[in-house]
Amino acid sequence: MPEPTDTDLTTRRERLLVRVIEEHIETGSPVGSKSLADAGDFEVSPSMIRYELAWLERMGLLGHPHTSAGRVPTDAGYRRYAEHLLASRAPGRPLPLDLGGSQEVDAALQTTAEALSQVTNLLALASAPSVTATQIRHVEVLVLQPQVVMVVVITASGTVSKRIFAFEEPVDSKLAESAREYLNETVTGIAIGTHALRRRLEAPDLSVREQAFLLAIAPAFSDVMEEHERVFVGGASRLMSALRAREVHDLGLLAAALEERATMLALLRDALAADRVLVRIGDEHDDPRIRPLSLVAAGYGAGARNLGVICLVGPVRMDYAAAIASVRGAAAALSEFVGAIYE
Repeated sequence: MPEPTDTDLTTRRERLLVRVIEEHIETGSPVGSKSLADAGDFEVSPSMIRYELAWLERMGLLGHPHTSAGRVPTDAGYRRYAEHLLASRAPGRPLPLDLGGSQEVDAALQTTAEALSQVTNLLALASAPSVTATQIRHVEVLVLQPQVVMVVVITASGTVSKRIFAFEEPVDSKLAESAREYLNETVTGIAIGTHALRRRLEAPDLSVREQAFLLAIAPAFSDVMEEHERVFVGGASRLMSALRAREVHDLGLLAAALEERATMLALLRDALAADRVLVRIGDEHDDPRIRPLSLVAAGYGAGARNLGVICLVGPVRMDYAAAIASVRGAAAALSEFVGAIYE
């Protein structure tokens, strides 16, 4: 085996980096070589520890505040630490969740976001599955007035969409009832947004009268497809209090960014395609307003398909070990819950 060179991140250097990061996360103070040497976990001289800390600083993994002899992690140091945790494949942390009584995905997501925030004292976000990923559970076609019809579409995730249609001529109640029976027989179990749904609405064995009526009420299904992406939030006030305590600059800009729906969805979107826990740290964010933050996220879903994302957002100096374990646990619980609905 080749001898280590002075450009190698040796096992001892990595252990020192982990120790500095974990102590800094716990105390918020720079970590000095004396405290590391006094702990007795490294069987080398204090001068060697100082040398190794200086090496980690030269490599950009630690910083050196001017007012202190100690070191603090850089974003690159936190990134190395996060990769170390991800590689360990530690199991998820069980959360105090009770999803058994929930009948809808939305309620389960809100419960999960709030519980995750309470356990970690961070901002928790959960994205709902796209309606195009779910199936139709039931359709109602109701004649409200002679020329007014309401169509109700209920999906397997519990989403309910209602659409009112006004016709120039009175609608035969038997035609509406026939349409309701036909739709529940033929489109129940079909995913929203598929060609199969369109084919059912244009089936050639239907009469001209039936086809015309179904074509007229078809936008009721488009309404479900066009529903905005939903994001559930827990612990926004906890995050802002933590950032205020740490004197994060431009707190107003950061708060405005987190209130923007587009910003929250962008934070979640990358994790939907990831096959493991995703971590974004500080300067890795495209939006400069949220660079004082880190994100830990994981997809949840049915089988091998991710349907949505659960994530934690907090200061760069967050407890990554707890965040990763908590997100893994929440994603596992949500996957079990939605798996019973979508499969």
